[in-house]
Amino acid sequence: MSTSSRPGLWALITAAVFALCGAILTVGGAWAASLGGPLYYLLLGIALLATAFLAWRRNPAALWLFAAVVFATVVWELSVVGLDLWALVPRSDIVIILGIWLLIPFVSRQIGGTRASVLPLAGSVGLAVLVLAAGLFTDPHDISGNLPTELTNAAPVDADNVPDSEWHAYGRTQAGDRWSPLKQINSSNVQNLKVAWHIHTKDLMGPNDPGEATNEVTPIEFDNTLYLCSLHQKLWAVDAATGHVKWTFDPHLQINPGFQHLTCRGVSFHQTPADATDSDGNPAPTDCAKRIVLPVNDGRLVEVDAETGQKCSGFGNDGELDLRLPNQPYTTPGMYEPTSPPVITDKLIIANSAITDNGSIKQASGATQAFDVYTGKRVWVFDASNPDPNQMPDPDHPVFHPNSPNSWIVSSYDKNLNLVYIPMGVGTPDQWGGYRTKESERFAPGIVALNAETGKLAWYYQTVHHDLWDMDAPSQPSLVDITSKDGTIVPSIYVPTKTGDIFVLDRRTGKEVVPAPETPVPGGAAPGDHTSPTQPMSQLSLRPKAPLSDSDIWGGTIFDQMFCSIYFHSLRYEGPFTPPSLQGSLIFPGDLGMFEWGGLAVDPQRQVAFANPISLPFVSRLVPRGPGNPLWPEPNAKGSGGETGLQPNYGIPYAVDLHPFMDPVLLPLGIKMPCRTPPWGYVAGIDLRTNKVVWQHRNGTLRDSMHGSSLPIPLPPIKIGVPSLGGPLSTAGNVGFLTGTMDYYIRAYDLTTGKTLWQDRLPAGAQATPMTYAVNGKQFVVTYAGGHNSFPTVMGDDLIAYSLADQK
Repeated sequence: MSTSSRPGLWALITAAVFALCGAILTVGGAWAASLGGPLYYLLLGIALLATAFLAWRRNPAALWLFAAVVFATVVWELSVVGLDLWALVPRSDIVIILGIWLLIPFVSRQIGGTRASVLPLAGSVGLAVLVLAAGLFTDPHDISGNLPTELTNAAPVDADNVPDSEWHAYGRTQAGDRWSPLKQINSSNVQNLKVAWHIHTKDLMGPNDPGEATNEVTPIEFDNTLYLCSLHQKLWAVDAATGHVKWTFDPHLQINPGFQHLTCRGVSFHQTPADATDSDGNPAPTDCAKRIVLPVNDGRLVEVDAETGQKCSGFGNDGELDLRLPNQPYTTPGMYEPTSPPVITDKLIIANSAITDNGSIKQASGATQAFDVYTGKRVWVFDASNPDPNQMPDPDHPVFHPNSPNSWIVSSYDKNLNLVYIPMGVGTPDQWGGYRTKESERFAPGIVALNAETGKLAWYYQTVHHDLWDMDAPSQPSLVDITSKDGTIVPSIYVPTKTGDIFVLDRRTGKEVVPAPETPVPGGAAPGDHTSPTQPMSQLSLRPKAPLSDSDIWGGTIFDQMFCSIYFHSLRYEGPFTPPSLQGSLIFPGDLGMFEWGGLAVDPQRQVAFANPISLPFVSRLVPRGPGNPLWPEPNAKGSGGETGLQPNYGIPYAVDLHPFMDPVLLPLGIKMPCRTPPWGYVAGIDLRTNKVVWQHRNGTLRDSMHGSSLPIPLPPIKIGVPSLGGPLSTAGNVGFLTGTMDYYIRAYDLTTGKTLWQDRLPAGAQATPMTYAVNGKQFVVTYAGGHNSFPTVMGDDLIAYSLADQK
């Protein structure tokens, strides 16, 4: 029954709220529908406006109409996303809240409602709540299973002969497995871990530091001493049992805000063998019997005596090499930045470096160089853009090729095969390749296997053709001997990539062990460029099987989701390998990649792997250069101080605007919430004998996701699955460890099932890979919680060691 009497206060408030929500949804819904998005937002907006009118008229039909709206919403959301809680929430949150509001007695009475007229609405709202509750007990993104527990290879080969209790390289060994045979800490007692010691390096960001200041270090350990580099590449020697600082060495890094990176992922270790000689056959020096090789972001390598902390004066120029001089074509500090520890052989240091992305075509070369570990003499080079990549500099060829593809992460080394495996990235600029030469693209991105003594090419494997997406091979490859079904051993290399594919090759030959068939991909590059018609796609992959669709679009509320839908449909997107465009393209997997520099943790005994893939789309928009554009004419090329935002690309027709696919409503408030339905980060277990993903679980909470926003509201620690930046650790105790999530925790997992067994709160972000060792029979797990300014997490300076509470 309707009434024409004047509406009461609550009816007016109800009409106003419904009208406001309806207006936003009607206008936004019409916009979304015009771009090819769902009609739901428009229809809901119209229904809310109608409900507002009826409420203002005190017509109880408002209750009946909104009951139908709630029921239709339930039908729609179930048809689109099923029982996925996090996908359901923004599709029904406002609808449920408004429905509950209408059910409040003093509200419904003012509208003219009766007990009979509110029953349909109560039933619809109850149904919507039950659907959400059902979503609590289902997770369509979860894969449950058990990794095999038998020791397929109880005594895996370790050519480096690293003692079980020590950790000699970035990945413990130069095979890059990030696995320890220690098992004092195991899946039965890991919940008893407590802080054993905790120190502060006091090496924090300064006013002259770039925006991409990151702490990504994994310490090494031998002789009961930890060695690590802090933010400004200060080298620390720390007593591994007590945390007492033995000595520090400061290389006096020369830095400015234009550097693209401020990063040190670790240091390398060399011990002089008995009767050793240098690369010229001369007896090795007797000083610096154990030496630490420190990469410095201003382009230097420094050698330091592990015992004293003094420079090894016989190396290079008083213990230092400037890798920019005299053969780099451009020597501006920051263009050429060693950020990762080099490979070390008995006689050589094999060094790579990060090169500024998307700055200019006038960039330093990414040439790999090998130096005598004792003297610093250059022994060989591999300059990927040179027709003869091993050509040494001479008077007719004094400098390396500009913009030659580089490798910025750690390489792996097989001492028995004498091969070094280098994960290559594409030469800059990344998103437009119209000026690239055949030579500049033949090895990048992918894996290059070189003879460690000569630098001669053994084989190469390209993981992306004509890369326009910055799909570098970003991780240290893992070398593992796999037992095949017939009992034969296949020396394999596992290559995680940003695309989510893990390429599995015979590391002797580069031939595929797991098929990676060439697959058609979208075409239509920007003017002046081209695309490859196909790309290799490994059958071992953590990339989502289906392209993104409206069912994958997310937001904190239905309004955010609607604007994310508008954003999604305004971009070019045709699935993986959609080319960058002037319109703006959605790139998924995104520039950050599904795998980043953390790589895999591989148990060579059980032949299983532990991984932490990321699942964030990016947006790539080419910006034409021309008069009136702030990037025209070309100024002196300078660093951008980061890898997101507008990147200048001096020397080509386009700048590029790069950023994650984030909620455009919340972003002005500094709240960075992806427009893609969570989870955005997982942990996963892989059986390397079958090359199958056996389990996969969302990982991490929203607790610390408001860091850096203008609304620092604490969020509940609800497991949603957040990105992680840093690598996993696994041990023979059936335990995996990870610290890299956007929430500030170290976590331990059952490797067999992926179940979280233990966690501890950290004082800052820990975007680093943890490691483990033992001193006097006591096992420790160590992580550096230093934060990551571009992830972003709170910065810190905390080196923290854990051990079992009942171990003396």
